[in-house]
Amino acid sequence: MTTVLISGASVAGPALAYWLQRYGYETTVVERAPAPRPGGYAVDFRGASMTVLERMGILSAVQERATRMGAMTYVNEAGKNTATTSVEAFSGELEILRGDLVEILYDLTRDTTEYVFNDSIAELTQDGSGVDVVFDSGTQRRFDLVIGADGLHSNVRRLAFGPESSYIHDLGYYASVCTVENHLGLDHTGQILNVPGKTVGTYSAHDNTEAKALFYFTSDPLTYDRRDAAAQKAIVEQQFEGIGWEVPRLLDGLRTAPDFYFDSISQIKLDSWSRGRVALCGDAGYCASPLSGMGTSLAIVGAYVLAGELHAADGDHGAAFGLYDVRMRDFVEACQKQGVDGARWFIPASKRFTVLRNLMFRMMPYLPWRNVIRDMSLKVGNAIELRAYAASPSEGLPSRPAAPRP
Repeated sequence: MTTVLISGASVAGPALAYWLQRYGYETTVVERAPAPRPGGYAVDFRGASMTVLERMGILSAVQERATRMGAMTYVNEAGKNTATTSVEAFSGELEILRGDLVEILYDLTRDTTEYVFNDSIAELTQDGSGVDVVFDSGTQRRFDLVIGADGLHSNVRRLAFGPESSYIHDLGYYASVCTVENHLGLDHTGQILNVPGKTVGTYSAHDNTEAKALFYFTSDPLTYDRRDAAAQKAIVEQQFEGIGWEVPRLLDGLRTAPDFYFDSISQIKLDSWSRGRVALCGDAGYCASPLSGMGTSLAIVGAYVLAGELHAADGDHGAAFGLYDVRMRDFVEACQKQGVDGARWFIPASKRFTVLRNLMFRMMPYLPWRNVIRDMSLKVGNAIELRAYAASPSEGLPSRPAAPRP
């Protein structure tokens, strides 16, 4: 049985593990965190990713936990409404909180995949027949294949492909998201404020019992410790100090938030997503940035295609990785282009552009092309033809013994 080590237990990793074990592979997922990570922002699905969710058998589970968000409202610093966007502009065809999706994927795979938490890969050495792996814990194991599904700052990519600086393309923005009190009483909706080069907002979550605060700002590259949350919070506070509306209260919530995310808005671009017996999936290989609205769709579709090509190649990982590159390339490029275009609209650089954008949003319902945003997003979401991979003869084999839930 072919053994596969997957680094990362967020979205791409468990999704890939699901498909691989269906095709008869033995899968292990290693994750630096002590358990599946809760919290996080809302993520959405469009186009082909909806088909993959259905083929995985989890579409109904995701729908049951969907955010069911309505339209989002733009406001000025006095709190006055200036424009309203369509539901599709922010939520796609289906939206769910990232933490809820991670839980669904973990529950789907925990009985058939070995999960190793509180550990990470320290060394990779590959030869013609496998990959020797040394973990941070000191454990040494050998696998037939290793897949990096460990995000924008992928450890596997660094070890097998080289330094991050060779592949990361910063778009010139930073983002922060955290959970706060729903003090505005938002009911499946949200409000957003723009000032030149900055976007701040809040939207309800978990049936209005809480809210998410989001902060985006333009900046030259910043130097900070990615594990120092206090220093990152200080950066956000400094950037949004003195701005009106509800910003002071949102910053108060950020200081004590039970979860906190901060990172650059960046993309990852490589000529190939494999090196020998090591390959990349999701943000590790082709991050399109949160502003593309396609990051989760890319992860779900990428996992489906990578596993399907490995199965179809009947053990020839080189051929499978090559076809994975070919089938995903146009889709990745379309999603990354949408990320660049979306940034300009979501974080306007000037007051003049903000006024023009808001005017367009106000006029949109009355124009013949009022569905243009939805149609453009769906076009990108469907910019790949999903192959229907043959069912595996190993389906129906006994699963692993149930693992204790962390």
